[in-house]
Amino acid sequence: MPIVTVKMLEGRNDDQKRALIEQITSTVVETVDATPESVTVIIEEMKPTHLGKAGKRPSDA
Repeated sequence: MPIVTVKMLEGRNDDQKRALIEQITSTVVETVDATPESVTVIIEEMKPTHLGKAGKRPSDA
């Protein structure tokens, strides 16, 4: 039962999220010989103010 969590900044539309879930599921199925029904994909979105990289938030740039 593979579970994949994707953390990304908010802002993608439903079609993009749907495509991401489909592609991740397909890749997991091919890579670890799982069934599509056994693959769970979780998308966790965050605000740009909740992310920092190299000591800075993208929202402060």
